[in-house]
Amino acid sequence: MRVSNWTRATGRMTPADFAILRDQVKHDEGLRLKPYTDTVGKLSIGYGRNLTDNGISGAEASAMLEHDLETTVAELTLAFPFVLSLEPVRQIVLGNMAFNMGVPRLKGFRKMWAALRAGDFETAALEMMDSKWSRDVGPRATRLAEMMRRGEVL
Repeated sequence: MRVSNWTRATGRMTPADFAILRDQVKHDEGLRLKPYTDTVGKLSIGYGRNLTDNGISGAEASAMLEHDLETTVAELTLAFPFVLSLEPVRQIVLGNMAFNMGVPRLKGFRKMWAALRAGDFETAALEMMDSKWSRDVGPRATRLAEMMRRGEVL
């Protein structure tokens, strides 16, 4: 509940009062950045966010996705700086793959990376499809390989 909603509902708690509440809850709950099971068996995270009963909002999921994509793209371009010289569509494909499997696992696509460095997008797409990842994600791999091959968003 936002401070403004809380204030309207109670007519008594000011933003300063809400700040005290927030600071006390932060102190009492403690910060846990990875999911954990709380004392009553609920999956929780952060400052006691009850994921079992409350989950997260769409806005929170979007904010997490933005952050995760930025982190993934930064990690990808640090590992493979030449990716920045590729067309945006092919950067999108590699970003999608990196997000899905992680950059460390994506590094294992050695033949795909060699083909990309050579500008051979047909072979890169074939190498994408010739993988456990492709079998695991099915239509996602087919779509991304075709985007790699054509250089067009599908």
